[in-house]
Amino acid sequence: MHIAHLSSAAALSSLRTSAHGLTRVEAERRLQEYGLNRIEKVKGDPQWRCLLREFTHFFALILWVAAGLSMFAETRSPGEGMWQLGMAILAVILINGAFSYWQEYRAERAISALRQLLPQFVKVMRDGELQTLAAEFLVPGDVVLLEEGDNVPADCRLIESAGLRVNTSTITGESLPKSRTAEAEAATDGAALDARNLLLAGTSIVSGEAQAVVFATGMHSEFGKIAHLTQAARTTVSHLQVEIARLSKLVAILATGLGLMFFLIGTLIGLPFWTNLMFAIGILVANVPEGLLPTVTLSLAMATQRMAKRNALVRHLPAVETLGSTTVICSDKTGTLTQNRMTVQQVFYSGTVRSAEAHGFDDNAIPLLRTAEYCHNLKRGNRNGQATWLGDPMEIALLTFAKGIRDFGEGTMVSEIPFDSDRRRMSVVIEHEGQRWLYCKGAPEAVLPLCVGTELDGRHDVLDDATRQRISAAQEGMADRGLRVLALAHRQLRGDAPPSESELVFSGLVGFRDPPRPEVPEAMARCHSAGIKVIMVTGDHPHTALAIARDIGLVNTENPTIIPGEALRRMTPAQVQIALDSPEILFTRVTAEQKMLVVQALKNKGEIVAVTGDGVNDAPALKAAHIGIAMGISGTDVAKEAADMVLLDDNFASIVNAIEEGRAVFENIRKFLTYILTSNIPELIPYLAFVLFRIPLPLTIIQILAVDLGTDMLPALALGAERPDPDLMKMPPRPANERLLSWPLIARAYLWLGLLQAAVAMSAFFFVLHLGHWNYGDVLDKAAPLYLQATTACLAAIVMAQMINVFVCRHPRQPALSRFTPRNNLLLLGLGVELTLILLIVYTPVGNRLFGTLAFPSTVWPVILLLALGFGAFEELRKLILRRR
Repeated sequence: MHIAHLSSAAALSSLRTSAHGLTRVEAERRLQEYGLNRIEKVKGDPQWRCLLREFTHFFALILWVAAGLSMFAETRSPGEGMWQLGMAILAVILINGAFSYWQEYRAERAISALRQLLPQFVKVMRDGELQTLAAEFLVPGDVVLLEEGDNVPADCRLIESAGLRVNTSTITGESLPKSRTAEAEAATDGAALDARNLLLAGTSIVSGEAQAVVFATGMHSEFGKIAHLTQAARTTVSHLQVEIARLSKLVAILATGLGLMFFLIGTLIGLPFWTNLMFAIGILVANVPEGLLPTVTLSLAMATQRMAKRNALVRHLPAVETLGSTTVICSDKTGTLTQNRMTVQQVFYSGTVRSAEAHGFDDNAIPLLRTAEYCHNLKRGNRNGQATWLGDPMEIALLTFAKGIRDFGEGTMVSEIPFDSDRRRMSVVIEHEGQRWLYCKGAPEAVLPLCVGTELDGRHDVLDDATRQRISAAQEGMADRGLRVLALAHRQLRGDAPPSESELVFSGLVGFRDPPRPEVPEAMARCHSAGIKVIMVTGDHPHTALAIARDIGLVNTENPTIIPGEALRRMTPAQVQIALDSPEILFTRVTAEQKMLVVQALKNKGEIVAVTGDGVNDAPALKAAHIGIAMGISGTDVAKEAADMVLLDDNFASIVNAIEEGRAVFENIRKFLTYILTSNIPELIPYLAFVLFRIPLPLTIIQILAVDLGTDMLPALALGAERPDPDLMKMPPRPANERLLSWPLIARAYLWLGLLQAAVAMSAFFFVLHLGHWNYGDVLDKAAPLYLQATTACLAAIVMAQMINVFVCRHPRQPALSRFTPRNNLLLLGLGVELTLILLIVYTPVGNRLFGTLAFPSTVWPVILLLALGFGAFEELRKLILRRR
């Protein structure tokens, strides 16, 4: 039998302890057996292995091979620039690996946040004496004393309690404090997690005091089980990571295939073995986009900076792109869609329901306001350096409401009849000017039967059946709006008569609510227009959840699907997936494991799932989802550390802004992929022409490096920094299987733009040779001025064509000029840097020496410019034909 179903005495006996606590000797023995009361970290990979992983993924291996081949080629053919190329590739590997490792290292700190939630010290009975003990030394059987403001250090069974109310939101997700008593639960009652005589680790005491016996510590507590789920949940590999891996394989196959093919061709046409091998290596290296990894990494980093300005802090770079492909958001309610603070929404008195914000409360409201102001057990305290009321948030809301309308001054509290779960009400006795008054509040069904009259216009009337019906109708109307309703009543005590909750005068009804955030409805509408489904997954009551869902526009139909946690527990995975087909669905009263089940079911349906949350109970689902989104202000450290993204303003609308940025990232990566891959063809064609047609080599390895890791870098980054298209959030999410590197993109980059650019480069090369009176078959020395000028012109033509290419790549269909706006200042900077670099390479001694260049006649520049503009004109013509079709 569960400990919740035992009496207090039986619970103590089952743990072989007593109200006087354990002896020191027995406590030390149990500490050896059960271990310290703390969250243990699941053993993971050592840091050296995590670091090594960043340098051994597939694309990194390709770069290692390319660097090794470059170094080898340098030993066989010195002075060709292969050594510089190899060193540059190694720098790319090291910088990217170190940056990625740092990101992963920061992501592994969730458990330290879990430990911080547990109290450091606790009052415990040992050998019949009360002492203060470090919480980690608690063991099952220890008897602890808890009071208002304390965090619960372990799972405990209450022995005694007085006016005890507990905030359980970090475990259950429910926003309202729950009352707790020491009485045994019936064996037929619900889950032990909801038992009214249990206190769970990680929760906190809102009001009252208690004595309790510890029955579960550390990883055996409910808190520890959630921590284990958070650690055990596998981190999902992002779509971007999958696509980069696919791109790596394609690059490896293409580069190796071309290298082998042209090695065979060279062999067939009789090239010497080492010469042939060097050119095969050159072709292989030319087809590896060395600048891809740094460009992707820096582009994602820049996107995170833009998102941070929109109050979305991204903790893992690949999550930026994943967010953009989101199809479903599973949102917690409390603190995410709502403000996580109770407020009075409606009141009922004198037969009328009115808004709490309405002005003009008349004298008939005085009994209601007096009861609201005095019926509480709040205490004055200090929070964040400011004087405030401490206690039940609902009582704070009631007091704030009453004082905001009329302050009746301080009264002297004589006594209190505390709240308990059976009576479902509390009362206080206050003395005013020598008279004693009893003020009572509680559930309407617990207070109204005790009322015999009402007060109207200063006179008392009998509470007849018609009035009771009006009160019941008002109560039902408030409940239908998702409000939690309390009834207030009062009576004057005569002489020294003992306080009695009888013959009360009805004061009125008060409806409370955790109001939705004002910006959420607009954000919800944007989600709908973007084709993103929002599902509420909460630990709160179904009626409350449905009312909030209607207010924010999440539910617009009469009969949405509502699945309580108890029903979800009995459903098979197939039933859950079928239920998720409902257009509007809410999950209520769910546990941490059940949230994970919902996430897994959505993933099995092929959805890209984002999960929002703020409590400890949300952490497993946050980690299991494709992307976890935690609240920055109200969220626990556990949720923040388990998440991929943190909302700095706790604003649901910021999620939609972040999704917009994420969608833009995917499109931007495609843009600079097209841009980067285009230059691979004019880097490859010179080698093919050299081998097949026995012409001087138009472009050297070191000049390829100048393009890939020099002039191309900043313009590619500028494309990665493009702002979202205004129509981006009016389109549905892209299909989950849509490729980043699609065949149309490859065809456009390699078979169209690349070939056009190769024609531009080769034309510039032959134009300079023509000016120098070169004839086909003439052999040029590598140091000959004409040869150096011709290769320089080829390099300059590629760079100029790429300057035009950066504009045509801004959109695959729209005209380049219509897309040119001054808002992307980085693009203009990139063009300026690109032009400066090529001029330095062409005209400075340092540039000439490093890249094997020599200034060509100035009459060549107009030809190069015309060729580059012609390249752009052909692409614009293709776009025009495509649009007209």
